Amino acid sequence: MNLRFLALNTKSENLPDSLISQAYIKLSILVQFEKFELSNGLRVLVHQDTSTPMAVVNVMYDVGSKDEDSNKTGFAHLFEHLMFGGSVNVPAYDEPLQMAGGENNAYTTNDLTNYYIQLPSENLETAFWLESDRMLSLAFEQKSLDVQRKVVCEEFREHYINKPYGDAWHKMRELAFDLHPYRWMTIGRELSHIETASLQDVKDFFFKHYRPVNAILVVAGNVNVDQVKQLAEKWFGPIESGEKYIRQLPNEPEQKVKKKLEVHAEVPLDALYKCWHIYPRLDSRYYVSDLITEILSGGGSSRLYQSLVKEKKLFSNIQCYHLGSIEAGLLTIEGKLVKGVKIEDAENAIEEELSQLKEKKVSEQELEKVKNKTESMMVFEDMSIMNRANSIAYYELLGNADLMNTELNRYHKVTVDDIKDECNKIFREENSSTLWYMSKTPSVQN
Repeated sequence: MNLRFLALNTKSENLPDSLISQAYIKLSILVQFEKFELSNGLRVLVHQDTSTPMAVVNVMYDVGSKDEDSNKTGFAHLFEHLMFGGSVNVPAYDEPLQMAGGENNAYTTNDLTNYYIQLPSENLETAFWLESDRMLSLAFEQKSLDVQRKVVCEEFREHYINKPYGDAWHKMRELAFDLHPYRWMTIGRELSHIETASLQDVKDFFFKHYRPVNAILVVAGNVNVDQVKQLAEKWFGPIESGEKYIRQLPNEPEQKVKKKLEVHAEVPLDALYKCWHIYPRLDSRYYVSDLITEILSGGGSSRLYQSLVKEKKLFSNIQCYHLGSIEAGLLTIEGKLVKGVKIEDAENAIEEELSQLKEKKVSEQELEKVKNKTESMMVFEDMSIMNRANSIAYYELLGNADLMNTELNRYHKVTVDDIKDECNKIFREENSSTLWYMSKTPSVQN
């Protein structure tokens, strides 16, 4: 998931008042950047901030698990690991970076893969050397593949097979999506797809997707444009552009019949997952649905918590969120039930809360509250130079990096009528997919 989405789903009530105040002081400051493109198609964006001695080098690749073959899934996530396993000229990635005082990490989503380095700005060239070399080519050794494949397989088993509720989202995605590759998780659809990945499979995936023409480089911090241009030309310029990947994904048909799945497993509590299809990331209705999740589950004063956890005591915890995906994704309500509560009663209680949103407009004050919370979180997030670099890359991937400076206006335009209208469109029975994740151990009323 992108960092801005993560920030918007952080409970702002837990933030110190001093940080919120600092965020609002910066509210009117736009994130400035300059953009240029190398002859090989690599897009480069530079954001200067001389208030820090650090620099961030962020490389975002326009490839995620949605770009995988349905019979060879988990490759984008596997590459998150392989890219640290040694490149053609740098056998040990972390050692020179640590010597330069830097740190790094990466993440993969259904939509993208992102790598980032933070280090003292005087050592900026070290980051260019390391990132350009693994864009040039990985080492592609069977030993590295075997090691990283083992790591990923263990992660799959630990988090998605052996962990309670670990396979819930595997099942939910398969239930909710018929055609779109969002129907499998980033970790992969099946463990066997990673276990049987060959060295040739890995090479083919790399040279198809991890090319300059399919990447965005953002450099932020105590840097200047001339410096970045010189380093970009020196280290990334000689890399062959590669062929531009043209995405042709199947369109998910409109869901016209409600879906339901019941699972019984060795878990401590019954759990309920309920999803509805919503809109692509750049659709104006996306912002309405985002605010709906905040109204329902934005902290201790939200509707679901107040009604179903605090008052009716049906759930031990409950949350509402959306996937934050670039293409049309899912809005979800999920929660663990209090022991002894019938899952039918819990689901009916959720539907009652949704009916109130469909039948009666939220107040202007309630909508303003969630808008203010969203605003504070967006500004708070951009206080970090690393997050700013990530956001610039992400919005450039969406098509326009400057959207990060104007997106807040889209939230401000949402009205109470929009909330009511979209609740009626989203929360239709035929648009829903429901997973009852039931404990094999009989519930006992306390």
